[in-house]
Amino acid sequence: MQMRYRYRIEPTPAQQAMLARVFGCCRVVFNDALRVRDEAYQAGVRLSDSEIQRRVITTAKTTEARGWLAEVPSVALVQSVNDSRRAWRNFFDSATGKRRGRRVGRPRFKSRKDHRQSFRLTRNGFSVRDNGRLFVAKVGEVRVRWSRELPSTPSSVTIICEPDGHFYASFVVDVPASPLPVVDREAGVDVGIARLATVATTDGQRVDVANPKHLGRKLRKLRRLEREMSRRQKGSANRAKTRRKVAAAHNEVARARRDYHHKVALALVRENQVLHVEDLNIAGMVRNRRLARAISDAGWAQFVKIIGEKADHCGRTVHTVSRWLASSKTCSTPDCEHRLDELPLQIRTWTCPSCQAVHDRDHNAAKIILAAGRAERLNDCGARVRPQPVAAVGVETGSTPTAA
Repeated sequence: MQMRYRYRIEPTPAQQAMLARVFGCCRVVFNDALRVRDEAYQAGVRLSDSEIQRRVITTAKTTEARGWLAEVPSVALVQSVNDSRRAWRNFFDSATGKRRGRRVGRPRFKSRKDHRQSFRLTRNGFSVRDNGRLFVAKVGEVRVRWSRELPSTPSSVTIICEPDGHFYASFVVDVPASPLPVVDREAGVDVGIARLATVATTDGQRVDVANPKHLGRKLRKLRRLEREMSRRQKGSANRAKTRRKVAAAHNEVARARRDYHHKVALALVRENQVLHVEDLNIAGMVRNRRLARAISDAGWAQFVKIIGEKADHCGRTVHTVSRWLASSKTCSTPDCEHRLDELPLQIRTWTCPSCQAVHDRDHNAAKIILAAGRAERLNDCGARVRPQPVAAVGVETGSTPTAA
């Protein structure tokens, strides 16, 4: 399976200027490819991918207006054209129903004002030297902070400039799966806000995963920095400095949240053979203004995604149950399954009017998710149905403005 290994890099000022040129050229090529494909579509002309690449790269290099494209690695330009092709294909597949999930919008042009920039290189555009430095074509050898060794030879690398001004190299490497010993335990996971997750297991145990609320602890500092930035004159150097401070504070929150999710997900995957989670419409739930910040701070989507990735790597199974399952309103007592007509969000504990059992809202939902997931994984003969683990595909297109 493919995984990403990300490291901090420290380019020199001259290398930073060259990287900025590569970012700009990739952005121009991406926008030109979108424009050529859109004009051909409006005119009813069908252009092949190779023809579009020839027009926006090969032919453009010979013109006076785009002659500076020859000064940057051609591999990065080709990958930028591939990103535009993928963006159009995702849009058409989503419009025609071939692509599942949330609807993908029409590709948009990249802007030079985007604070996050990136470009991707394949094997013929970079190499890791014996001295521990990363060689990037037409940029030179860049110093890398190796926090851990690469498990294998990387197939591609994405050079990223974050809004806080730091540079990173994200390598795609092949990592063999390492299955864990089989355990006879399954768990239902109910995500929440007061607690990040409430877990109910088949052996009757209950696990409460705390929600650290990383953003809430940084709100006071972020408000102060935002006020400071609003007082700076637009376009000034002081405003740019404060903007980088704001980006650095948000980056600290994101890293702390991601680290916590990885640790909790790994513990759940190690202790359970099958994890049952609810297929929530998180994108629709964050439209609720009262809960949008709390849901985003908890990071439900990232948490469930990390659980799935670690399960694939460790030979475990993640099973999703329907989002329309009334997990909180259904009694989890065996042979009861009484369902309430409504259950307001502020009610955290309720009593079943049928069997008089007292339920904790989150724990009851976790037990219902576990029971529903186990029922769905039984075939007609009563045997367990376990799908085979699939390899995770590592794709990081950087600042491509299309979201899947």
